[in-house]
Amino acid sequence: MLVTAIEARPLRSLERLRVELAPGIVSVVGPNGAGKTNLVEALYFALTGRSFRTSDRRELIPFGGSLARAEATVRDEDGIERRLLASVSRSEGRRHLLDGNPADPATIARSRPPVAVFAPDRLTLVKGPPAERRAHLDGFLAARWPARGELRKRYGQALAQRNALLSRLAAGYGNPADLGVWDAGLATAAAALVEARAEAVAELAGPFTATAAELGFDTSVALAYAPRAEGSAEEIRAGLEERRATDVNLGRSSWGPHLDELKLEADGRSLRKYGSQGQQRAALLALLFAEREALRRARRVVPLLLLDDVMSELDPDRRERLVARLGDGGQALITAADRESLPPPALATVVPMPPESEAGA
Repeated sequence: MLVTAIEARPLRSLERLRVELAPGIVSVVGPNGAGKTNLVEALYFALTGRSFRTSDRRELIPFGGSLARAEATVRDEDGIERRLLASVSRSEGRRHLLDGNPADPATIARSRPPVAVFAPDRLTLVKGPPAERRAHLDGFLAARWPARGELRKRYGQALAQRNALLSRLAAGYGNPADLGVWDAGLATAAAALVEARAEAVAELAGPFTATAAELGFDTSVALAYAPRAEGSAEEIRAGLEERRATDVNLGRSSWGPHLDELKLEADGRSLRKYGSQGQQRAALLALLFAEREALRRARRVVPLLLLDDVMSELDPDRRERLVARLGDGGQALITAADRESLPPPALATVVPMPPESEAGA
């Protein structure tokens, strides 16, 4: 699945810009402040309806404007093209359209490649709270096993139902015995999610360690899953029952996969707490490449990699290794301040930023 074009009309500093994208590696080259990161964000926004830089989509609207809009053209393996348009306006909110029509998120996800982003803003995946890593892991397992794509949602719904009752019980309403039904539903959803997450991390751990070594780690690096609750649905249900009094006092569920952690470690120490900026950048890259390799091996759609300012802290040897890893299929967009920072294979398709013939006034 190939993204053949991205258009921003407007978005942040991009007033009107259209860029044609080729298969393989596309390098966007231009000085700082030229809008390279905004172009990457526009592509991500068009495909996913979200920004990787902010949770408030209105920040994409140019200063003094009322609308931000980005459109991507995607061609599937049969040569069929689809158009995805994302927009946000101050008056009408946000939209995400497929071929000009509203579509549910699952349909849109099937009509585009998975997207993985490396950018300074994305370092929160390594050094931020566990919730960031849980959501990322669940996104990978949905791409790896599409039939499991609803596991996170099902667990979230069951958790919300149980927490609603716990909140009422904490306020003095209802009967704690009523939790039995919700415990059973939550345990069933939890067991399936924990099993899928464990399988996903087991598949990623080896490629993560190998890639991290290529990208500069000279210590033992590991990716590990630390579930809060484990076992069968019945075992998890029993664990919930044991903690029932505590949960009633708290008014929420204090145990379960909504508290799991995905651990990235070097020499047994957390990279979130003790890793340097360079180590955290390398760990993020290693995770993205591990996911890409796992999906490629499973013959799933290979993710589109958006690599913003990826070369700035890599020496020439590791830059070449990184680009060599991109040569096994799939599509990648790399931004760089100058051509000299890019190995020759990354110079086959270069987009100057801004493209003089396509930048709008």
